[in-house]
Amino acid sequence: MSTHEPHYDIHDGTGPYLLLVHGFLSSRAQWQPNLTALSQVSRPVVVELWGHGRSPSPDDPKHYHPDAYVAFFDALRQRLGAEQWIVCGQSLGAALTMRYVFTHPSRVIVHVFTNSNAGLAGTEWIRTRRQSAREQADAIDREGRAAVERIPVHPQHAKRLPADVHRALVEDAAFHTPRGIARTLRYTTIESPVRERVGENRVPTLLVCGERERRFTSKREFVESAMPHLQVVGTPGGHAVNILCGQL
Repeated sequence: MSTHEPHYDIHDGTGPYLLLVHGFLSSRAQWQPNLTALSQVSRPVVVELWGHGRSPSPDDPKHYHPDAYVAFFDALRQRLGAEQWIVCGQSLGAALTMRYVFTHPSRVIVHVFTNSNAGLAGTEWIRTRRQSAREQADAIDREGRAAVERIPVHPQHAKRLPADVHRALVEDAAFHTPRGIARTLRYTTIESPVRERVGENRVPTLLVCGERERRFTSKREFVESAMPHLQVVGTPGGHAVNILCGQL
């Protein structure tokens, strides 16, 4: 694996390859509760975002742009020798997988995603998040890891996760690099919305929606009305729905 690409793990399994992409300040541990079940029907390929977990933190901003992730995902598919694969994203990762699916629909068997406020953001979210993301990135540049750990979605602040998954996420968070997290805020997060493209969807898609995350309700309603080929399954979970429900 090159030091010039994100880290990924390929797991044994039966069936097509399955790309799994986590969200902001998460890691490969996001999928820990799901791998046993998923391996019975697929071969999971777990990617870590730049600056997260075991992935490097390149200097060049172009690597962090969502379009660069799309190019990496498809290069990885080709490297695996897969004509098609299943794609799954969580939170910010779902914004990236949606972009991939809209760009390369013929390469995707089915797309699964969970609550993604970033991916389905409207103009007000974009305006306020651009400002807050830049402020968080500036604080990280000044203060380093302490500023990363103050971000509300840092795993150490989670209250409802199973103890083993919480521990794994916190342990992985120690590998996050402040430089990579700041660049993710500046060049990935604020460029991630794909709300205007959801009508392009040509792939069978499943939204596994954590219904306890109330701020996602309006986005669920929007995507249900605007995205073709979409099925929505509501579950009694929040933003980290795949963890709290145990399996996708």
